Amino acid sequence: MLTRRTFLATTAAVASVRAIPQVAKSPAPRRILTLVYDKALGGMRAIDKLVR
Repeated sequence: MLTRRTFLATTAAVASVRAIPQVAKSPAPRRILTLVYDKALGGMRAIDKLVR
């Protein structure tokens, strides 16, 4: 018997199976940490960027 709950669970399982290989293929984004001098703070400040 197909209920709303089983339909949603089946749909979510199929979507996750299709999405996982695409996520695994993409490379992990790199983090670039840059230190800059901030005059307003009167000291160094860290800027973190994610680069794909």
